[in-house]
Amino acid sequence: VQLQASGGGTVQTGNSLRLSCAAFGTWISAYNMGWFRQPPGKEREFVARIRPNVKNTYYADSVKGRFAISRDNARNMLFLQMDSLKPEDTAVYFCAADSSGTGSYNVNDYDYWGQGTLVTVSS
Repeated sequence: VQLQASGGGTVQTGNSLRLSCAAFGTWISAYNMGWFRQPPGKEREFVARIRPNVKNTYYADSVKGRFAISRDNARNMLFLQMDSLKPEDTAVYFCAADSSGTGSYNVNDYDYWGQGTLVTVSS
């Protein structure tokens, strides 16, 4: 599976961005999918994940109520709508796929990773 993330950029506090992740090489409809981020000088951290059934979503406390993860299995795509952005959301954002489908918050449980897209939120 190859994943390609896009949609990052520089925005001001309070604005929105929508990240996309396109999957190639296989259908990801059976995969648990996630978004992670890595702030400057820090470790990669969980942001959100979504089960194959599309309905079940999970979020880090820091983004709950502001971010929304979604997927379009027919198009083999994953999305992250980010609203009310804050400077502390500044990071490289990665999409990831977990072929086991069991669902995890742990970086090490994801098999495939996109290249990352940079989000910068200015104050």
